Amino acid sequence: MKYVFSLGALLLCSSSLMAAGKAPTSAKVELRNAQGQPVGTATFKQAHGGVNISLQVFSLPAGTHAFHIHTVGKCDPPDFKTAGGHFNPENKKHGLKSSAGPHAGDMPNIAVGQKGKGKATLLNKRVTLGEGANSLFHEGGTALVMHEKADDDMTDPAGNAGNRIACGVIQKGK
Repeated sequence: MKYVFSLGALLLCSSSLMAAGKAPTSAKVELRNAQGQPVGTATFKQAHGGVNISLQVFSLPAGTHAFHIHTVGKCDPPDFKTAGGHFNPENKKHGLKSSAGPHAGDMPNIAVGQKGKGKATLLNKRVTLGEGANSLFHEGGTALVMHEKADDDMTDPAGNAGNRIACGVIQKGK
């Protein structure tokens, strides 16, 4: 039996296989409050040495708020407890100032102004959009959660940041 393949068919097949196994280079989140109303967005872009995260919030209470990556990609209102605890694949202690930490999902606080708006941009060196234990796309996914208060960056397991006030599942981009 003789098989004949065209070069075009082979290239199409190989590029489809490579695209199917390619890790995403970006991700996005739509944050919603307990009433299901949108209160922010975030973008995630794979970078050398981590993931760049840009967060914009609106319609939130003024003040300083913690935001973290949580270990489950589920955001059931009103308390968003379905998102699980902080993303912590390396079993560290909570807090950016902890000598035994931080969790991979720990990030700096965000300041929200009197009009309910705030922005944060950072590089999280402890997560990836690619493969591995620190992937934001592990089985079950991950979520971005906003808390009612500031994170003290020390207290285990959640920095005394209070209740969860907004949540969004981290979705693959390109």
